[in-house]
This record gives sequence, structure tokens and C-alpha cells, in this order.
Amino acid sequence: MAGGKLSARQKMINLMYLVFIAMLAMQMGKKVLSAFGRMNETFEETIVKSTEANNKTLKQLEGLKNDQPEQYTAIYEKATQLHQLSNDFNGYLDNLKTEFLKEAKKPKDYEAMSGSNRVDELFFKDGKETAKGKEFVHKIESYRENVLKLLGTDGPKEIIEKVKKRFDTSPEKHGKKGEEPWLESRFEGFPLISSISSVSKMQTDVNATENEFYTKSIGGKMKESVSMTNYDAMVVFEKNAYYPGEQLSGKIVLGKNDPTIRASRVVVNGGKVPEDRIKAGQVILAGSAGNVGEHEIKGTFYFNEDGKEIPIEIVGGKYSVIPRPNEAIISADKMNVVYRGVPNPLSISIPGLPNNKVNASALGLKSVGNGKYVMSAPAQRNVKISVSGKLPNGQMVSSSKTFRVKDIPSPTGTIRSQDGYQKMSKSSLAKSTVGAVLKDFVFDLDLYVSEFKVKVPGKPTIKCSGTRFNAAAKRGIQRAKRGDAIIIFDIKAKLKGNSSYRLKKTSQVTVEITS
Repeated sequence: MAGGKLSARQKMINLMYLVFIAMLAMQMGKKVLSAFGRMNETFEETIVKSTEANNKTLKQLEGLKNDQPEQYTAIYEKATQLHQLSNDFNGYLDNLKTEFLKEAKKPKDYEAMSGSNRVDELFFKDGKETAKGKEFVHKIESYRENVLKLLGTDGPKEIIEKVKKRFDTSPEKHGKKGEEPWLESRFEGFPLISSISSVSKMQTDVNATENEFYTKSIGGKMKESVSMTNYDAMVVFEKNAYYPGEQLSGKIVLGKNDPTIRASRVVVNGGKVPEDRIKAGQVILAGSAGNVGEHEIKGTFYFNEDGKEIPIEIVGGKYSVIPRPNEAIISADKMNVVYRGVPNPLSISIPGLPNNKVNASALGLKSVGNGKYVMSAPAQRNVKISVSGKLPNGQMVSSSKTFRVKDIPSPTGTIRSQDGYQKMSKSSLAKSTVGAVLKDFVFDLDLYVSEFKVKVPGKPTIKCSGTRFNAAAKRGIQRAKRGDAIIIFDIKAKLKGNSSYRLKKTSQVTVEITS
């Protein structure tokens, strides 16, 4: 057929066949572009979810650091630095994608993003990389090197290798073409939607790196904490002091008090503890408390682990033997003050007397059992608590103590759980929630906001109900200019469960508009 003369009919058939192939290729090209667009949407969803997860994990790590500073402070400091590096780099990549889409009429019209002109103009000129292109490569390399420096040479090997691979900008080999610069190989001549997807993929790698660090660091610390070498053996007495000749009552327990763990042997004050007093996770104390004065129980727990005997020294074994009491002991569980508007827990006891033999009285004081009391603080500035009881020998003892009565301190206003002076965009502010907290207060109290006011520069003050901005406030926020300071004030905060209590004035929040 190729060698002979074609008829007019055959020429028409061949022409129609070529047109059909061209149309098919165009249709396939559109499908590929749409596939890249859907892929980018998946990346974007992953970025949002992984960012939220990383923020939550960092917050949990902060709590661990506060609870166990010796174990988690170093990890938290590294995590905070990595989080900042990742946030800065992700912010740069967000801005880069915005530049890519600057001339796009419809950000979701993927089939119209077949051209490479926009990216090529930003990154290349006359066959060389532009300043913008060099900046992009430099940002990737800086993030990579800063993360590797943070991890250190003795850091998690698998994460170090992943960081090197994920953010490698070395020249790439392309068959007969040989090596090609990384930026040219990945971005020159590619459809716009493909370049956007590549940047989004890089953002998922950034978040994955941060998440892997958290998982490895916290998981490693948790694994380390379950080792027997991290247990403490502590003396726990049933009461704090004993009378001369009185029998000891209490036990020695492991710090974690795991009922599945039993010591192979225990030595206390130089003597081996009998087998029948070694229980699961504890040793039962017995014997006389001794004479008046300071005493200490010393010794060692021994456990078998990995074929070795692990010694755990007994700590906290100091106790006192005291004379018979002639006055009561009163202590405030929270502080040496009581607060109006909240139930104040108190412990009241007389050493040597059972709780049901102790009588305590004061204005607003109520017993809740087992030596525990709750006080609803009165209006006056001080309250006196009187305690009395009868000793086994029939002698009466009594005592009293005066406590200061204070108001709950002024709440602190918040926007998106942050107080003071904040910076955010108009869109973020409009979606934010106004709240109130009691910072560094001894009680964990829940507050709710019933209303607040908003002042936008050059606009009348707007009153809002609840915790969110109403339509008028949102319109006012949208009219604000970059650099404007929007003030949220007159925040009406109330106690959950006691809305009748009048809290002091809540501090205001100021938000500077960034965009």
C-alpha cells in the first residue's frame, strides 16, 4: 500500500485516521492533566491533615516536657526547632505555588494548565537558571542541611537517609542525554499542574520528616522508659508519723507499681526480706517503728532482665517517729488561701486519730469523707477553721488556723487560644474563636464567653454574642488594611457551673492584620 499510488478514497481514509489519532492524543493529554490535578488535591489534603497531626503531637510533647523535664526537654527543644524549620520552608513553598498560579484564571481548571511558560519564565532564562530558580534550589538545600545538622551524626539513621533522599538536588541522569541539573530535570518544560504537584509533594515530605522525628523520638523514649533500669523502689507509709513502739504500716512499691513484676530478691536495712513478704510489684513492711526521731529504710530490689540481675535502690524511705500530739494539723491542698466561687479542697487530720474521731468547723466548710473537706469561701477576707479530737487516753486536743480569702484573678482574653498581641490574616481572624483562660491559676476552671466587642480602625465598635464573630464584625474585619490593629475587648467571661459568680474584667486581645 505504501509503494503504490493511492486512490482519492484511500487518501481520505488515511487523513481521517491521522485526525483520529491526533484527537485521541489530545483527549489522553487532558486526562493526564486532570490526573495531576487530582493528585495535587490529594497532596493538599495530606498537607492539612499532617500539619494538624504534627501540631497536636508537638503540643503533647510539650506536656511530656512539663511533666518529665529531665526526659523530654532535649527532645522538645529539637522538635521545636524542626517544627520552625518545616513551617518556614512550607510557607515558602506555599508562596511559590501562589506565584505559579498567578496568571491562572481558574485554579481548578487542570486541563488548561498544560503550558510550562509560567514556571519556565520564573526559573529559566537563556538556558540558565534565574535568581528565582537558584533561590528555590537554595531553600531546599538549606532545609536539608539544617535538618541534618539538627538530627546530628548520631541521630536516627533511617530519618537521616530519608532526608538526604527526599531533598536531594544533585544532577540527574537521563539516558543518552547524560546528567542534567536537578531544577531543569524536574521543572523545565513540564505542564504547570505537574510543577504544582511536585511542590505539593515536597510539602508532604517536609511534614512526613517532622512526623517521623516525633514518632522515633517519643517512641524511643517510651521504649526506654519500660526498661527495668528506669523503675524506682519507693517506701509508701499508711501515715506520715508513728508513736514510740507503734507497729509500722505501709509498703515498698516500684515507682510504676506494675502488678506483673516481682523482684527476684529484696534486701532491706542489710537483711534479706522473706519470700512470703515479696509480692507482685511490692514488699510488705513489718516490725517496730522504733524510738522517737528520724529513721530511714534502705535497701535494694533485684530483678532478672536479659540474663542479668538489675539492682534498684530503695529511695524515699525516711520517716519520723513523733511524740503523742497535742494539736491538730490543717493543710490546704491547693495553697494557704481559699478562693471565692470555687469549691476549695482541704485535708484536716490529727496524727494518731482516725478521721471519724476528728471534728472540724468553719463557715462554708463541708466534710466529704476520709479526712477531706470542701470549703465554699465566705465573703469576708479571712476564715477561721477550728479542729478538735479526743486521744485514746481521753485527752482532748484542739487547734485552729486562719486562711486568707481571695477572689479568682482576672481572666486573660484569647483569640484562637492565644493571648496578648497576635498577627494573622483577615480570613484567619474571621474564622477564629474568642475565649478566656485563667493563666497560672491553681484550679483548672472552665470558662465560657457570652459576648465581646470588636474595634476595627475607622469603624464603629461592634458587639458580638457567644465566641464567634457575627456578620457585621466579619465585614468590618474584611475592610481592615494590612498593618491595622483590631482590638477585641470587653470580653464577658463566666465560670461553667457557677455563672452567678462575677469574674474580674477580662484582658483584651489585639490582632495585627497581615494580609
